Amino acid sequence: LNVLLANLNATPRLMLRGVKELRVSYAYRNDHFGARHFAKDFLPRIAYANPEVAINVQKELKTKDDKWRPDIKVVFGDGKTAAINMHAKWSTAIAKELMDVAGIDAWRKYKASADAAGRPVFPGEENE
Repeated sequence: LNVLLANLNATPRLMLRGVKELRVSYAYRNDHFGARHFAKDFLPRIAYANPEVAINVQKELKTKDDKWRPDIKVVFGDGKTAAINMHAKWSTAIAKELMDVAGIDAWRKYKASADAAGRPVFPGEENE
């Protein structure tokens, strides 16, 4: 339980500003590896930090002939939306893009300090 809580509270805290809903869509197997890792590694942290945000995940069947791409639809409280294409991206890149679109000001400060110090924003992103 302590390990789980440590992961959910890890820095940076993934708090979103003005977001009402996240709609995540990806293939449930054989494709969209970065999107699947994002859902496993980052969505629990986002849900924990933002209990008021509805997170809807669609794991869809994708055959070799299908050409659709994984994406996140961000629905803001004022009705505006943003789309994030997750195709061929690492999970850390997807998380950074989502936070750049909808993260609170503390995210921007954390990212700037990490860049200035030359350290990765998320552990493991140095392997991208």
